[in-house]
Amino acid sequence: MSSVSKDEFAFLQSIDTPTVCNLIEIVVPARRGSGYTVRHLHCPFPDLPPMVGFAKTVTIRSKDAFGMGDAGYMQRRLDYLDYVAAAPRPSIMLIEDLDDEVGYGAFWGEVQTNVHKALGCLGTVTNGSIRDIPMIAPGFQMLAGSIVPSHAYVHVVEYGVDVDIHGMKVKSGDLIHADRHGAVVVPADQIGAMKTALDGLAAREAKIIAAARAPDTSVEKIKAAMKG
Repeated sequence: MSSVSKDEFAFLQSIDTPTVCNLIEIVVPARRGSGYTVRHLHCPFPDLPPMVGFAKTVTIRSKDAFGMGDAGYMQRRLDYLDYVAAAPRPSIMLIEDLDDEVGYGAFWGEVQTNVHKALGCLGTVTNGSIRDIPMIAPGFQMLAGSIVPSHAYVHVVEYGVDVDIHGMKVKSGDLIHADRHGAVVVPADQIGAMKTALDGLAAREAKIIAAARAPDTSVEKIKAAMKG
């Protein structure tokens, strides 16, 4: 995992996820078509700004009953909290639901969001489900596959493992950018190049849009703008 400066965090927080994807395509062409979520995720708080943080990876199940009362499970829950609280920060929880009926029970609700926020988490990206929308910890962003009313038998299976969230493959410690559009893994060592590429990208897009909106526009003028 590469270190990320405050200026680099601020840069990523100032742009949306589609722009991040566009910039990655420019500076790392091989990443085009991979490294981002490819299916719709519910975002109950679309007006929150982009969140940028380091991935904490988790797998869960919720459909089948398990021994919630045994000492081994309680110790696992406590060990999991140590993982959540550990550096690097800020973090984003990347939770893969492994059930054959994905989203059967919600990991996230009022209690878990407050606990995780207190431990340095900005939010979550999960193919699983969420609930308690009005009571979620203030500012805690959630992108989820579904919204359901019950926790069912939700429990952590493993943490610190590789996960796949709607086509986005993530390792623990990866840098994640997410907003209402979805999420993307950011190559931390390419942020400087992405900043440099932004002005050129913005100028090219602005030229095309200006040609399309011009009162005297024509297909030839739009083609010319697209050619640069």
